[in-house]
Amino acid sequence: MAVTTHLRSFQALELAVRVGSLKGAADVLSISPAAVGQRIKALEDYLGTDLLVRGRSGLRPSPALETALKHLGTAFRELAQAADILDMQRGHEIHIAAVSDFADLWLQPRLDSFRSAHPNIQFHINGEGAAQPRLRPLDCKISFGPRSDSTNSVQLFHDFLLPISSPENTRRVGELKKRDRLEGFPLLHLDLYKEDPAAPGWSDWIKLHKLKRTMPNRGIRFQRIVPTLVAVLANAGFAICGLALISRYIDDGRVSLPFPINTGAWTGHAFQASFRNEALVRPQVRRFRSWLLEESALTNAWLKQRTTQARSSSAH
Repeated sequence: MAVTTHLRSFQALELAVRVGSLKGAADVLSISPAAVGQRIKALEDYLGTDLLVRGRSGLRPSPALETALKHLGTAFRELAQAADILDMQRGHEIHIAAVSDFADLWLQPRLDSFRSAHPNIQFHINGEGAAQPRLRPLDCKISFGPRSDSTNSVQLFHDFLLPISSPENTRRVGELKKRDRLEGFPLLHLDLYKEDPAAPGWSDWIKLHKLKRTMPNRGIRFQRIVPTLVAVLANAGFAICGLALISRYIDDGRVSLPFPINTGAWTGHAFQASFRNEALVRPQVRRFRSWLLEESALTNAWLKQRTTQARSSSAH
């Protein structure tokens, strides 16, 4: 077994037992529960024995693992301390785990401005650029969900959900009667917002705005905005999507808004960033945190301007 795989497997195993679930370990490692399970299974296959017992109270170490578990815990505590010491020597690196769409559509395009002001700071986002598996805690985690009560968590912005399409499809539906505008057009379903109780799906949105649509729940489902956006740009259908992450596409006209702004809805969940206490000791992390809040304020202002202007125009 390769050294990195061996180490990652032990890391996943120790975390899963310590927190009591694959999901808990996945949250710490910023990977999926399935990936945690695969790492542990690889180790079990290599050793030829089961290492975990699943019970009502969660995961427990098997008898084969019981005697080794104490040593694993000690080893990873020592590795964490070593990583923190090395981290002080690599003080200009910032390690971030972020919702993939946020990283690709919002964070990465804006980082050039930060890099221009701070050229010596290096970013490793979702493991990109890291040569070795991450054994130390993240500096920053950016998520989309209910407001966090953590003192080190800052809210960035809520998003505003509205149907989007290509300019061509907007032109086509604009030629139809309002009630019939979606009948016969493909609907794309985006799962990013499905846990948000304030976020409408197509069925709810169509019913609320009294449109006619046969089988509104049918259509291709996407986990992420990026492939949904590719489909929209290719005239493949309409999607209900947050405007904040695709503001560049709206501003330059690549993405069109086929329905009035007053048919949209704010998300109940928000994008938010949490920082480790130890990370905030480092000035470069504090600079990044301040920059992140400044850029988020600009996004909030863009959303407010878009929604206010559109509502004002529709009122005249």
